Amino acid sequence: MSTPADIRVSETHEWFRVEGSTVTIGITQHAADQLTDVTYVAMKSVGTSVDAGGSVGEVESVKITSDIYTAAAGKIVAVNDAAVKDPSLVNSDPYGKGWLVKLEVADASAINALPNGPAYDAKIGH
Repeated sequence: MSTPADIRVSETHEWFRVEGSTVTIGITQHAADQLTDVTYVAMKSVGTSVDAGGSVGEVESVKITSDIYTAAAGKIVAVNDAAVKDPSLVNSDPYGKGWLVKLEVADASAINALPNGPAYDAKIGH
């Protein structure tokens, strides 16, 4: 699966889709494949403020538990309850139904400076 061109991707394989002042965050298909079967999703609560580089929650697989980080400071405005209830969505549809949280951000410049989907694919050899 190619990484969508409309997202930005961090070094730690989180993806970010910027829509105005709202940023949707998830993990890439590559990260989901490396984790294998995601069995648990726990995100911080709506209303929680997070700093750039801070954790917004974690995903757990049969292999490992991984923190999910944000590249921009903001406040969590939505948590994907569907992915919390059915963590397999992170594996089956990471760029769609498997998104994790939405942040309200004042400044998305750090996210906009990250590589886009095709540049990320080139970097990881896809």
